[in-house]
Amino acid sequence: MKSKTHWENVYKTKATTEVSWFQAHAERSLQLIHDAAVPRSAPIIDVGGGASTLVDDLLTEGYAQVTVLDLSGSALEKTKIRLGTRAAQVRWLEANVLQAELAARSYAVWHDRAVFHFLTVEADRQAYVRQLLHAVNPGGYVIVATFAEDGPSQCSGLPVMRYSAQELSDQLGAPFQLLDHQKEVHHTPGGNEQKFVYCLFRLAGL
Repeated sequence: MKSKTHWENVYKTKATTEVSWFQAHAERSLQLIHDAAVPRSAPIIDVGGGASTLVDDLLTEGYAQVTVLDLSGSALEKTKIRLGTRAAQVRWLEANVLQAELAARSYAVWHDRAVFHFLTVEADRQAYVRQLLHAVNPGGYVIVATFAEDGPSQCSGLPVMRYSAQELSDQLGAPFQLLDHQKEVHHTPGGNEQKFVYCLFRLAGL
């Protein structure tokens, strides 16, 4: 994973609406969270969600235990400012997800549209899966969106991995049952198209 310095520089030099991954509303992510059908009181973590608007819509919909984790403190700070007084309703974690000290079996939903495709080293991907197995409740849901097979080969000047739904399922492994997968063509603020695949998994229960 690229150093924290890279991402701090991105968010210090660009507005959140200028980065290529900006979405006014994370509609497909919200749809998959709705599909998981967890209570509004269920704990949800958005991994790499520092400047995402997903947290805004989750709060608006009444989700009461939202955590946002990001490597960039600058990204988190921009979102706190955007949320204003509502920021106090969110737990903020400035950390590398591969090393973050997350409580065991603490999340009903794990959402990631920003991190996994940047893990170009197998050891990092394995560390990510270990975090999933540690932090997600048995029976909980994992939503991971990555660049699709025909998506871009780079993002933010960095190489990325591209996946089909089956390849992503194989990477996470047998404990994660693939429930649904959907394609999305994301239109960047610069007018380009980026093809994503969104996958909804359920972690096997005890």
